[in-house]
Amino acid sequence: MLDKKYLTLKKSIELFLKRINPKNLSYEVIPIEKAYHRVTFEDIYASENLPGFRRSTVDGFAVRSQDTFGAKETMPAYLTVKARIQMGSAPDFSLGPGECAEIGTGGMLPEGADAVVMVEHVNVVSSDLIEVLKPVGPGENVIFEDEDIKKGEIVIPKGHKLKPQDIGALAGLGFSEIKVVKKPVVSIILTGDEIIPHTEKSMPGKVRDINSFVLAGLIEETGGVSLKMGIVKDDYKEIKDVVDKAFESSDIVLITGGTSAGIKDMTAQIINELGEPGVIFHGVSIKPGKPIIAGICNQKPVFGLPGHPVAVYICFELFVKPVIHRLLGLTDKIYKPKVKAKLTRSIFSQAGRTDFIRVYLEERDNNLFATPLLSKSGLIMTLVKANGILCIPEDLLGFEKDEEVEVEIL
Repeated sequence: MLDKKYLTLKKSIELFLKRINPKNLSYEVIPIEKAYHRVTFEDIYASENLPGFRRSTVDGFAVRSQDTFGAKETMPAYLTVKARIQMGSAPDFSLGPGECAEIGTGGMLPEGADAVVMVEHVNVVSSDLIEVLKPVGPGENVIFEDEDIKKGEIVIPKGHKLKPQDIGALAGLGFSEIKVVKKPVVSIILTGDEIIPHTEKSMPGKVRDINSFVLAGLIEETGGVSLKMGIVKDDYKEIKDVVDKAFESSDIVLITGGTSAGIKDMTAQIINELGEPGVIFHGVSIKPGKPIIAGICNQKPVFGLPGHPVAVYICFELFVKPVIHRLLGLTDKIYKPKVKAKLTRSIFSQAGRTDFIRVYLEERDNNLFATPLLSKSGLIMTLVKANGILCIPEDLLGFEKDEEVEVEIL
């Protein structure tokens, strides 16, 4: 029977996130070369038009469109070639009636021209005379000076995670540096007598550190800065001292281990002692990750994560990542890539609990199949082998073999 004291996944996330209110985001000014995947601190406005001049989108001849009206192969329009426009230079002439100028893709239109005839629709009679075989309308094959971006227009809104194309637009407008939100510092504290550094020789009863490496990568990927505080024995004073240091030097504190109901588990008590209001919830009806603790201490988020690597991964994705996004002021809607796949075996869940199943996706005969990788959450290799996560919602008891399910891509 489901233990009623545990919150549902939806309720726990709502309860926690409504308490995260980044009122005073800090910023730093950085070169745009360093701004990839950073979050904008403020709206960025165009200081000029882009591209800034009328340019051709094709190779051909710049013309006055009215001089081509009615042109056809059986009755072409004859135009005098006044000049050839050099790439990268502004024409120092204008076109009069019956005149045109040879132009390449990207070239600047001269005064008087309002369209470009493609070279495919021209018959060159001589070096200074062409036949136009097809008419063009005003603006045809032309990009106008403010067609890409208008001066004073918002180019990038605040709270936007910058993509490569965004940086390109900023470069095109002449920006060399911008304000971005400072990355939240997320401290990682490992607790447990059984944990040893990854550089040490393994021995019976001991396990090498896995979680700090998983968490550090997830933090960096999400937009934060990881701060490893080391491995702490199951001693209240030692854990408290390290947590206090982490609390002072970071924006979010992650404590792994010490979240279940064992005699050595002191995480909830330590979180409550950090500040008000303390622990918001202890335990969520999910698998893996059920014993997670989440607290707010003097407006700073503190998490007690389970010790098992798969549970750590799931809890980070569900709870910590949204908090980092909130502290970054991120306003972009996050869309997780998902695919439809057929299950290769039946899987079952407990009523009222949300389950997250690692799956291996593979294509066979143009169909996508998902094979569940079932194992205990203390085993990291199922997560390594998995390329997808299947969620069994709390209102379902599972999925049948060959049923089509939605899988989130890892």
